[in-house]
Amino acid sequence: MRSRYRDRFDAGAVLAGRLSALAGRPDLLVLALPRGGVPVAFEVARRLGAELDVFVVRKLGVPGQEQLAMGAIASGGIRVLNESVIEALGIDEETIEAVAAEEQRELERRERLFRGERPPPPIEGRTVVLVDDGLATGSTMLAALRALREQSPARVIVAVPVAAPETCELMEKEADEVVCAATPEPFHAVGLWYEDFEQTSDEEVRKLLERAQEERRAPRAQGAREVRVDVPAGDRVALEGDLALPEGAIGVVLFAHGSGSSRHSPRNRQVARALQRFRLGTLLIDLLTPEEGEEERYTRHLRFDIDLLADRLIGAARWLSRNPLTGHLPIGCFGASTGAAAALVAAAREPRLVRAVVSRGGRPDLAGEELAAVRAPTLLIVGGNDQPVIEMNCEAFRRLRTAKELQIIPGATHLFEEPGALERVAQLAAEWFVRHFTEARAHRSEEARY
Repeated sequence: MRSRYRDRFDAGAVLAGRLSALAGRPDLLVLALPRGGVPVAFEVARRLGAELDVFVVRKLGVPGQEQLAMGAIASGGIRVLNESVIEALGIDEETIEAVAAEEQRELERRERLFRGERPPPPIEGRTVVLVDDGLATGSTMLAALRALREQSPARVIVAVPVAAPETCELMEKEADEVVCAATPEPFHAVGLWYEDFEQTSDEEVRKLLERAQEERRAPRAQGAREVRVDVPAGDRVALEGDLALPEGAIGVVLFAHGSGSSRHSPRNRQVARALQRFRLGTLLIDLLTPEEGEEERYTRHLRFDIDLLADRLIGAARWLSRNPLTGHLPIGCFGASTGAAAALVAAAREPRLVRAVVSRGGRPDLAGEELAAVRAPTLLIVGGNDQPVIEMNCEAFRRLRTAKELQIIPGATHLFEEPGALERVAQLAAEWFVRHFTEARAHRSEEARY
């Protein structure tokens, strides 16, 4: 396997690829074990076009030996008891009920927190993918699996990005199918296989579930299904990318991710989905090859190589201009962090190719002297509480000699994690691209007449 996942979203994207045969099934339901399993499952559900929810499980620990489970309770009023443990230790009914009552209160609290007043999804007769961020002993997954069986799903698939090999074998005896994207040996612990394994908060779980619900309710642009592509970018380099073209697209936006990120950036993907609703195609690419990405994790010598990143963007823009599906569309660049500098340098070097630029929390100052050569209309978006980046953007703004705007989102920090902040970024970006793509198309029509 690759050495490690960047984070749980990256792991979810990889896992979704292993589950791609399930995409589009009307009976498909993705259930996450909170909290760590939710970001992984969010990406799986989004890519498979499936409903997402949580399956809350609470083990019933033996009093005084809480790590030893005498049973479990789960979402949907399910209780499963381990009769062999109960009989061996002589645990009476009163003890079982006292422990179950306490755990039931905690289960209900978590369900209210995560789901609000929304009822749990129906499970009977459905294909269910049960997701966590990894399996060590697998005790919680096993309890969840057995509890889930009580609700009569048609099929249960256990899916995780990484697991101990022996635990995967254990799950195969219980589930209809087990998908462990990686089973390294020696295994040691789940967290070792992630670069970022920060604990997922209750609030993050709630927000991801809300986003999943909103995206399923939102009208989707027809024909915007994402397609995996290999993008030639010069010097015999092919970059991995995801291309989405809504029906009647009026332009295509090339995303340039920031340092240490990738095309799987959840923020860029959220913006991309919003742009697609405005009939804007999107191409998210990895600016580094997998081999370069592995090396970069240790050397960090490429993340500020703006020339290299700009050349990769130019290669991708040229590919779009030659592609039969996109060659007739104006091209714009959406850059984050160092990707914004690369986008501006690409626009300066290819003024007839790049027709508009948007920077989100970017470092346009790193474009240096090439800022003055940019001809594409440029929108700089910065969080109001991101003071150092505001100053860098103000300096870059003064040096730009093209149509330009600087938008500061009040109360937002560098990653625009505050409620509504990233949605505002997406709205501003969509309006900018639509306006300037419309002008570019009109200009092209005028040129065609003469």
